[in-house]
Amino acid sequence: MDQDQYDGDGNYMPQEDDWDRDLLLDPAWEKQQRKTFTAWCNSHLRKAGTQIENIEEDFRDGLKLMLLLEVISGERLAKPERGKMRVHKISNVNKALDFIASKGVKLVSIGAEEIVDGNAKMTLGMIWTIILRFAIQDISVEETSAKEGLLLWCQRKTAPYKNVNIQNFHISWKDGLGFCALIHRHRPELIDYGKLRKDDPMTNLNTAFDVAEKYLDIPKMLDAEDIVGTARPDEKAIMTYVSSFYHAFSGAQKAETAANRICKVLAVNQENEQLMEDYEKLATDLLEWIRRTIPWLENRLPENTMQAMQQKLEDFRDYRRLHKPPKVQEKCQLEINFNTLQTKLRLSNRPAFMPSEGKMVSDINNAWGNLEGAEKGYEEWLLNEIRRLERLDHLAEKFRQKAAIHEAWTEGKEEMLQKRDYETASLSEIKALLKKHEAFESDLAAHQDRVEQIAAIAQELNELDYYDSPSVNARCQRICDQWDALGALTQKRSEALQRTEKLLETIDQLYLEFAKRAAPFNNWMEGAMEDLQDTFIVHTIEEIQGLSTAHEQFKATLPEADKERQAILGIHNEIAKIVQTYHVNMAGTNPYTTINPQEINAKWDKVRQLVPQRDQALIEEHARQQNNERLRRQFANQANVIGPWIQTKMEEIGRISIEMHGTLEDQLTHLRQYEKSIVNYKPKIDQLEGDHQLIQEALIFDNKHTNYTMEHIRVGWEQLLTTIARTINEIENQILTRDAKGISQEQLNEFRASFNHFDRKRSGIMDAEDFKTCLISIGYNLGENEFSRIMSIVDPNRMGIVTFQAFIDFMSRETADTDTADQVMASFKVLAGDKNYILADELRRELPPDQAEYCIARMAPYTGPDGVPGALDYMSFSTALYGESDL
Repeated sequence: MDQDQYDGDGNYMPQEDDWDRDLLLDPAWEKQQRKTFTAWCNSHLRKAGTQIENIEEDFRDGLKLMLLLEVISGERLAKPERGKMRVHKISNVNKALDFIASKGVKLVSIGAEEIVDGNAKMTLGMIWTIILRFAIQDISVEETSAKEGLLLWCQRKTAPYKNVNIQNFHISWKDGLGFCALIHRHRPELIDYGKLRKDDPMTNLNTAFDVAEKYLDIPKMLDAEDIVGTARPDEKAIMTYVSSFYHAFSGAQKAETAANRICKVLAVNQENEQLMEDYEKLATDLLEWIRRTIPWLENRLPENTMQAMQQKLEDFRDYRRLHKPPKVQEKCQLEINFNTLQTKLRLSNRPAFMPSEGKMVSDINNAWGNLEGAEKGYEEWLLNEIRRLERLDHLAEKFRQKAAIHEAWTEGKEEMLQKRDYETASLSEIKALLKKHEAFESDLAAHQDRVEQIAAIAQELNELDYYDSPSVNARCQRICDQWDALGALTQKRSEALQRTEKLLETIDQLYLEFAKRAAPFNNWMEGAMEDLQDTFIVHTIEEIQGLSTAHEQFKATLPEADKERQAILGIHNEIAKIVQTYHVNMAGTNPYTTINPQEINAKWDKVRQLVPQRDQALIEEHARQQNNERLRRQFANQANVIGPWIQTKMEEIGRISIEMHGTLEDQLTHLRQYEKSIVNYKPKIDQLEGDHQLIQEALIFDNKHTNYTMEHIRVGWEQLLTTIARTINEIENQILTRDAKGISQEQLNEFRASFNHFDRKRSGIMDAEDFKTCLISIGYNLGENEFSRIMSIVDPNRMGIVTFQAFIDFMSRETADTDTADQVMASFKVLAGDKNYILADELRRELPPDQAEYCIARMAPYTGPDGVPGALDYMSFSTALYGESDL
């Protein structure tokens, strides 16, 4: 069941779906509500000497509804109407509803008309609203009210009972134990709860309902069969019935509370007296324990051995772990008892408790503080003593280890420092000895810390009164004396090595300087010789000019290079002077390079020889590139004229072939004259070929002065000759077609105009779609098959294009077909006379011999009418002469 709602003014407002949902129409729930609500109403109406039988019928006139509200509220409602008319009933119900609304209840979707009409759904909803307001709303448990308060009251009362877990007002009550637990909690003598079983809900429910009706004056509002037989009992019915238990037990609980209060006061007094006795005893025992413990903690007599001190520490840990924790608990409990006692006395309006002299909480706290102070001091003393003994043992062992390591390290060091091996060593050996000596000095410096640590440890052992301090001091002194001797010998050997090194290092520095300067100079000379002897391939005069400029820049660096050569040789001479002056025994050559002065001088001479040779080669190549540039310009000047000329002629020929100026003979004459002028241009092409041959012989591969190559010119010239020849041939074919087909000049002009119109690309040809459009425009009704047949005629190679020649052939053929048929018919009539056939002899008589025999040969397969051999009618005659596909 949904929780009760309240509006912004704090008025109670049950949710609409409490009664205005299809859920209420569940037959099982409606049955439970009818019985429960009827029993609840009768429990109150009996006080007025009446009751109801049918809840939706008996409240229709509003009289018993008003009486019910007066009984449960204890207030008088307005005087009811006694008439029997509908308007009187509505008036009474409205008075009841107005009274409910005056109690802060907002009725939603419930009107007087529905109640008067006996609407069971609305009537049950109205009674539920009354139950909520007058039986449940005022229930308050631990700051919760209404439904939540009632649920919490049930949970509190049934909490101690096994198998009872009240979480709602439906399925939590199905087994009946919740009802029995409520009764047993308040009247245990009425029910033997221990004999009830969870798996017998019918017995449990009937037991609770019977006991409640017989002993608690709570009417039987529910049926055990309905609750057990319903998956989810009606929440409103359960709440209504449970609220009757709450109100029934509330009066008994007040009396019980009063008796309990008296017993509680007596129990508190007894408990307080016991707390006082317990406090006095605990305080006495605790103070006595503190008094005995403090002297033990204040004992500071040190022990001479670590074992003895560790035993004391273990005793102290036992005190902390075993003896003190119970006393801490006692002290805490003592303070808790004291505070609890004082609180109870204050709540009971009794005088505060005053402990015996010296046993106040403050006295105990003071004694406890002294105990903890002694404990802290004792712990610190124990730890300090243990640390001191541990420190002494550790320091003594550490001194022995460090002294042994140092003495092992110094063994043989004095003999090594007194050697004079540097007197016969070379520079590399001197440097190796110096590195080794520097490493020893670093090692010596590193051991300085160890010596200082040894002395510091000995000093600390003396300060801590170590028992074996004399032997420690003697050993420490030996170590320090030996350390001073090693320092002096180290300094003496270092100075001797440095003096010997200085002389050899001067020579070595000169060797290194020679190597550093000779190596790059040698590389420069080798690179210069390689560049001077390197062959070059150039294709333009700019490239040779770049090489010449770079060569001149190189020659400008030669004086500076000669100075560097002389400086390098000067370093070598200085080395020789030092060796001679100081009589240094130098073994071997310069360790930093294999280059020697003789090699430097030889390479320098070679460079000087190659420079003039390079000059001559650059001059010759420069002259060659100038000649190549002349050839490029000569070729470009002609190509830049011939190339555009060829392109112009090609465009002019294209225009001539498309335009229709004059007769075909005039166009043919014009084209032949045009062809002659083109052929006369051939010498210029030949001249250009000669220039191109010179360029190839000079191995010239590019020409920046023109975009035309000889290959472009050749192809263009060949295309020009081919185009003019093809165009002339097309005109000649057009003349042949015209003469053969008898086409007039006007027809030719019309053919050309149509072709040009549909030749959208102006290329001299039409594609298939343009040709189809052209045929449609001149009256052809084309299907796919017909157009395919025509295309096979004009484009037998299936290239998808139609030339003008093919176009006029097709058009002239189509035009001539009709004329040919007429001519055949006229010829047949002349030869046949009055007959409808002709004979072979008639053909021999009328035609030339060769033509007559030709026709007779073609007639041979046909048989004329009436079985006459060699006789032909008109259809056979025309078929023999022209074939089936022509006519």
